[in-house]
Amino acid sequence: MKTLFDKIWDSHVIYEVPDGPTQLYIDRLYAHEVTSPQAFDTLREKGLKVFRPQQIFAMPDHNTPSDQQECINDPVGRKQVETLKANCEEFGIRHFTMGTKDNGIIHVVGPEKGLSLPGMTIVCGDSHTSTHGAVGAIAMGIGTSEVAQVLASQCILQSKPKTMRINIEGTLPKGTTAKDVALYIMAQMTTSGATGYAVEYAGEVVRNMSMEGRLTLSNLSIEMGSRAGLIAPDETTFAYLKGREYAPKGADWDHAVEEWKKLKSDDDAVFDKEVTYHAEDIAPRITYGTNPGAGIAIDGTIPTLDGLDEAARTQLMTQLDYMQFKPGQKLEGTPVDYVFLGACTNGRIEDFRAFASVVKGKKKAPNVVAWLVPGSWLVRQQIIDEGIDKVLEEAGFELRLPSCSACLAMNPDKVPAGKLAISTSNRNFVGRQGPGARTILASPLTVAASALTGKITDPRTML
Repeated sequence: MKTLFDKIWDSHVIYEVPDGPTQLYIDRLYAHEVTSPQAFDTLREKGLKVFRPQQIFAMPDHNTPSDQQECINDPVGRKQVETLKANCEEFGIRHFTMGTKDNGIIHVVGPEKGLSLPGMTIVCGDSHTSTHGAVGAIAMGIGTSEVAQVLASQCILQSKPKTMRINIEGTLPKGTTAKDVALYIMAQMTTSGATGYAVEYAGEVVRNMSMEGRLTLSNLSIEMGSRAGLIAPDETTFAYLKGREYAPKGADWDHAVEEWKKLKSDDDAVFDKEVTYHAEDIAPRITYGTNPGAGIAIDGTIPTLDGLDEAARTQLMTQLDYMQFKPGQKLEGTPVDYVFLGACTNGRIEDFRAFASVVKGKKKAPNVVAWLVPGSWLVRQQIIDEGIDKVLEEAGFELRLPSCSACLAMNPDKVPAGKLAISTSNRNFVGRQGPGARTILASPLTVAASALTGKITDPRTML
């Protein structure tokens, strides 16, 4: 009997190298401007063409500005975006250009266009490719040399990971979101707790999650070291995908759904590891350190040094020194300088609805700089169509243009050194949002509440 991961993996095996990796067929390659140039150069050096260009989709996102998209002022970023466009034209690859309705963050656009479908193998030269596993696919981030492999052969050499199932049972308390669930799991598992595994998320909480919530959960799989994170497709998945631009239509849709319904772990499937968490233990979360696993409940306190060995003490103090926090400190009420809503983690329409539900009829704190950045032009249009932009404007917020924005310091939206940002993005590494910037990860609800008060605020006080 097989796990969901095994079913998809086994159906894509081309050849198993004796005592070596597996040659795996890839259904979809996504390419962006940062990791693809060297891969295309490899093709030129070897005199190769792209084997199946119709299965590859490209778009710039990391370097895209969110204030205007007429030009990119940074010469390095501009060169990367121009190079991606030129490579796509040369090799016949579909390219969603910056500033057009098809553009956005690649991990937001893929699912919303129906390019990412159940049962697929999906790769991209970006670690957060795990996002697409939410539709019931194997989705993995790969290196530049591997991108070249897929461009040339539509295959990749990969060692098969072990399997893990993480069950989250029960009903989430008020104010607790998929982002909080992910941050909780990372704190329990640590940032290396799933290394070498492909993780399937299951349980009552996952079954009751919206598609946007599942995409958030899968997005953060890489932050605990896992190779992929996936969720069995169900009626929620099918309802989300139906009618999407690249999803099957008519009789093809009906046939596809019948096949997709088979994509689930068998009842007696055995995982290499299985873990269960309970929803009632999960409150709104924030991070305090410089990795996504260094987190606490929003009304909790930073761990103390008590009982830690020397290595753990050093690690904790290194993180806290950078963040300008202290062991045992309570962070609720700490002033914040910047708030960021967006990224491939929380840049979808549901995230903007949640943010707007908190700030409606209120006013942004005057001391806070706020960047509200949709994950795609489709999301931005939904925000406008639903009148959310007016709610945000009346509360003192500006809706910006689709971009990776302040998730990482590769475009103009950089948090200045020493400033504290509370962010819906996926990483709080040293300098991630700008050299010397300090980052607290949180949910859209927590970020919204904090934007109103100008300090870290429990969203449950405003719901």
